[in-house]
Amino acid sequence: MNLFSSFDPSSNWNLSLNWLSSFTCLIMLPSMFWLIPSRINLLWIKIINTLHKEFKTLIGPNSNGSTLIFISLFSFILFNNFLGLFPYIFTSTSHMVLTLSLALPLWLSFMLFGWINHTIHMFAHLIPQGTPPILMPFMVCIETISNIIRPGTLAIRLSANMIAGHLLMTLLGNTGSSLSIIVINFLIITQILLLTLESAVSIIQSYVFAVLSTLYSSEVN
Repeated sequence: MNLFSSFDPSSNWNLSLNWLSSFTCLIMLPSMFWLIPSRINLLWIKIINTLHKEFKTLIGPNSNGSTLIFISLFSFILFNNFLGLFPYIFTSTSHMVLTLSLALPLWLSFMLFGWINHTIHMFAHLIPQGTPPILMPFMVCIETISNIIRPGTLAIRLSANMIAGHLLMTLLGNTGSSLSIIVINFLIITQILLLTLESAVSIIQSYVFAVLSTLYSSEVN
């Protein structure tokens, strides 16, 4: 047992049930579209409409693209981030296997679409406006490298933020058995505050992932 053992994809049964949390959203989320809407459903529809307006502004009014894929991406990541806050549930978004499989196909599809359909536009993106001629070769190299590492930064940002909070809560929780009653009370308050912070991080990171994906798609149109 080490500090990172809570992130190991292992279980006590013969079947590996860890990744089951990633698929439960596919069962639970669509039900709101055919059941009688409750207050939670109406709140979620309000959130979706707000995200649609914001993503549509980022993509551009003249774009033929739909915001549905980015709203679905936001919902999927948010659901998995919140599931990881519950005890004994495997945090799937803390693994690069999931985050990179979300970021890489999106980025690759944007790049293929842009370079095939808007080649001149993509070449123009490699040199920012107003760049001196002597710096143009360096700017092309810098812009190319920054473009290539985009899926990696998307994936690492999400997984690292989810790991950091969980590790801090695990570290503080492991010290509880050796503390006095008074200190344990402060530890419980700290853990509750950290759990609140992790809930906010879950929302923020799913929003950042979806917004950055939307911005990357707007560059190729």
